[in-house]
Amino acid sequence: MEANKVLDAKGIACPMPIVRTKKAMDELESGQVLEVHATDKGSKNDLTAWAKSGGHELLKDEEENGVLKFWIKKG
Repeated sequence: MEANKVLDAKGIACPMPIVRTKKAMDELESGQVLEVHATDKGSKNDLTAWAKSGGHELLKDEEENGVLKFWIKKG
């Protein structure tokens, strides 16, 4: 999936992946896609809830070699 920006949040624990995702999302324009890579298992629930509450759309998420990947479209 094509992303406009990639955020590396691997190796950091909650709440930092959300804090960094929010900061990166602020740099994008509506409709653009942010790809987030995280290793904190709590990120799946956190990012899903955060995207929904912020009016963004979680397009896809997958796990690859212990890395959680998320594609979030800015609302």
